[in-house]
Amino acid sequence: MYSDLPVWASIGFIVAGLVLLAWSSDRFVAGAAALARNLGVSPFVVGMVVVGFGTSAPELLVSAFSGASGHTNLSLGNAYGSCVFNIAAILGVAALVRPLAVKRQVVLAAIPILLSVTAASWFILGDGTLSRLDAVVLLVLFAIVMPLYCKFDDGGGDDGAATVAMTTGRAAFWSVAGLATMVGASHILVWGAVDIARALGVNELLIGLTIVAIGTSIPELASAIAASRRNESELVLGNIIGSNIFNMLAVVGIAGAISPAASYSPYILMRDMPALVVATLSIGAFGFNFRRPRERGEVTRIEGAAWVAAFIAYMALTIYQEVATHG
Repeated sequence: MYSDLPVWASIGFIVAGLVLLAWSSDRFVAGAAALARNLGVSPFVVGMVVVGFGTSAPELLVSAFSGASGHTNLSLGNAYGSCVFNIAAILGVAALVRPLAVKRQVVLAAIPILLSVTAASWFILGDGTLSRLDAVVLLVLFAIVMPLYCKFDDGGGDDGAATVAMTTGRAAFWSVAGLATMVGASHILVWGAVDIARALGVNELLIGLTIVAIGTSIPELASAIAASRRNESELVLGNIIGSNIFNMLAVVGIAGAISPAASYSPYILMRDMPALVVATLSIGAFGFNFRRPRERGEVTRIEGAAWVAAFIAYMALTIYQEVATHG
């Protein structure tokens, strides 16, 4: 998927990708937050639909191309691995930047729906195959779940969120331009990183498990960090929840519709899906205010650090198992 580059060009791609990500993520979050408030839409919904789906474009492209070439394991690994990364790494880093405020409606309504989607995906793929019928069911579930989420109202924006005043037209422009630049910058960054890894003799399998899987989630990470710095917790949570729904239902569904799989790696069911269920449950556990159930909760920096540590352990286990299996 990524052609070879001269070393100097690879380094240039990495630097350019990082610079563009830093700039575009800030512009995108500012535009999306202003657009939500100008239109009277919950920032959570904007984060889920606009930010979450838009930043999942790299996963969709990678999985579609992988499915078309018959590499279903790559499609599924990319989709579910990105979901785990979204929660454990991205929410963890965002909470380290600034503790995340979590409204009780998110814990009581949004998280149960996300958990139901996760359980349904696990059940559908439970026989070890991904047929076109399975793919159609996933896409139908996506069509059903999205209208429910679009009606979700968590009670307004974050208190004290630093929203930049913009006209609706300007906010829409920066939302689109920032998102497009983020996706392009992430692709450039991954391209440069993959080529550097090849030049250093790193195994192609490890490149796929680490650089490509994590690289396709860079737009989510960049937007989450920018949103957390602006105290836009709803955009952060909406981003991750929307991205995970899109990955599990739309991305896997499209990949399966293009290229059904008679079998795939058993680790997807034995390792990745259980990890995803635990990660999803942890959002509710960390975000619910057990002392004052009627008030909002908060994901602290300590809990964010626990997420990041769990992701490191998950990646270490993944790499060990895959290397032990494939040599």
